Amino acid sequence: MSSEQTRVDPDEKHAVATEADAEAELEDVVPEAAVSEDAESVDAQLARAQETIKDYWDQMMRLRAEIENNRKRAERDVENAHKYALKSFIENLLPVIDSMEMGMAAARAENATLDSIREGSEMTMTMLLQLLEKQGLETIDPLGEKFDPEKHQAISMVEVAEAESNTVVEVMQKGFALNDRLVRPAMVVVAK
Repeated sequence: MSSEQTRVDPDEKHAVATEADAEAELEDVVPEAAVSEDAESVDAQLARAQETIKDYWDQMMRLRAEIENNRKRAERDVENAHKYALKSFIENLLPVIDSMEMGMAAARAENATLDSIREGSEMTMTMLLQLLEKQGLETIDPLGEKFDPEKHQAISMVEVAEAESNTVVEVMQKGFALNDRLVRPAMVVVAK
């Protein structure tokens, strides 16, 4: 044998030994049975993941349908609220209408007196004002009060000896506020 043949490069020997060791370790760590089990495990995991995705998709579709149903229901509720917003107010107004009809019938009767007609009209007016107050309407009748440009509209100013300056001495037309918001200012005459 020649010295070249017997002589082995130490790096090559180490490389050959390392490859052999790696193959042996690989066989110890991952036997063939384990490789097939891993493939089955991956298939099982994939099947579970697909099932989970399907469940999430079904839940998402149900939620989407529920959201759409809620949207339609809300639209219908808003539409009904606009349509029938005055329903309770109208129901409360019907007795006032009935009272006015009875008053007109009483005024046409032969034995009708001016006092009975006036009394019926006052009762009807009281019913109407009570109804409107329940709905949040406030009457502004500022006779004798200080002039307030936020609530009153001065039609004219007059000199009145017994009235303090800038005081309402006459109310030509009452004002109204709905839930603290001015609907119509009171038309007033103010003292100079």
